[in-house]
Amino acid sequence: MTKLQLAHGFTFNDLYQTDGLARLDGVFMAELAKANGQLAERLKNAREEAATIDVKVEADLLLELSPHVDEFIAKLFSVEAEVAELKKQHLLLDPIYSCKRLFVQRRALKGKSIDDALAIDGLALAKDISELIDGDFNELKFAEKIMSWLDDEDANKLAISKAADYALWATYTAEGRALHKDCVLFNEPQKLDLENLVKTDTVEIAPGINARNFAPERVHYRDGFKLSDNGCNLIGALDEINYCVICHDRGKDSCSKGLLDKKTGGYSKNDAGIDLTGCPLEERISEMHQAKKEGHAVAALALIAVDNPLCAGTGHRICNDCMKSCIYQKQQPVNIPEVETRALKDILGLSWGFEIYSLLTRWTPMSIRRPVPRPHSGYKVL
Repeated sequence: MTKLQLAHGFTFNDLYQTDGLARLDGVFMAELAKANGQLAERLKNAREEAATIDVKVEADLLLELSPHVDEFIAKLFSVEAEVAELKKQHLLLDPIYSCKRLFVQRRALKGKSIDDALAIDGLALAKDISELIDGDFNELKFAEKIMSWLDDEDANKLAISKAADYALWATYTAEGRALHKDCVLFNEPQKLDLENLVKTDTVEIAPGINARNFAPERVHYRDGFKLSDNGCNLIGALDEINYCVICHDRGKDSCSKGLLDKKTGGYSKNDAGIDLTGCPLEERISEMHQAKKEGHAVAALALIAVDNPLCAGTGHRICNDCMKSCIYQKQQPVNIPEVETRALKDILGLSWGFEIYSLLTRWTPMSIRRPVPRPHSGYKVL
C-alpha cells in the first residue's frame, strides 16, 4: 500500500489534533461554498441555530450535504475512483428492488396463495426462465429483463406470465425458497410470533414421542469467538433499506425515537410487554438509509457517526432496540443493525478505509452541534 497522501496540505497527524480538525472543517466549508454557496450558507446558519432548528429541516440539510461529503472525503484520501465505483455498485442493484416491489409483490403474488404456487412445476419453468434471460438464473439479470419487458407488455405477455409464475413458485414453495435461499428478490417478510421467535423442527425420537431440535442444514457451528455468520452483503443491506419506509420526514422514525402510544403519549409496548423506546442513541437511521440508498456510502457512515461514532461495537448481532421499535410490528422489522454494519464495512473496504472511519469519529460535517471536538480539558476519563 502506498504512503497516505492527504489533499489540501494536511498530514496524518493533523487528523488527530483539534486545531487540525478545525482547519479541516474550514476547508470543507470553503469547498462547499465553491460548489453550492446557498447550501454552505444554510449549513452555517444551522450550526448557529442548532438549539432551535426543526428536525425535518436538519434532516433535509444533511441529506443535501451527502454528495458533497462523499466528494470531499474521497478527494482528501485520494480514493475518488473507489468511492465512485462503490456508488455505481449501489445504483446498479436498483432493478432488483424495483422488480421486487412492482412485479413480484404487486403482480406475481397479488391474490395468490400457496396452493397456487404448489400447482406450478417450478423446476420445469426454471429452464424456460434461463432461456428467457440468456443464461443461468441471476436475480439482477432476471430483474433487469422483467423491468424491460414491462416497458412493452403486449410484446412480452408470455415471458411476463412465465416470470410471474416462477416468482410465485420461488417465493411460496419450500422447494423454490431452498433454490433461491440467497436471493432477496423472492424473500418476503414473515409475520411475527413473539411466542415462537426461535424456529425449531420436530423429530420423532420414539414411536409417538416427538422432540424439538434444529435440522442439520440449519445448525450454525461456532468456531472460537467468531460470529456464526458474517452478516449480509450489499444486496442484502439495500434490500432492508428498500423495505424501510424512510419516514424521518414525517416524524414517524420510531426506530430512532421510539414508538409512542397515541393515547398516553408515552412509549408503546409490544406484545411481550417491552417498552418500544427506539435507538438509545437516537441514531439518524432513516436519514442514513436514504443516503445509502442513493449510493452516498461515505455520507451514510458520517450520518451514523454523528450519534454513534463507535458503531464498530454495535450493529450486526449486538443491539436491536431499533428493530423492536420499527414501524413494522406485526411482521419482520427492518434489520437495521445489518445495514449499519454493512455501511461500516463498505467504507473499511476502501483504501484508507479505517482512517476515513477514524476521522468521522472525531470530525463530521453532518454534526451541526459539534463538528469539531471541544478543546482538551486536561482531564482523562480512565
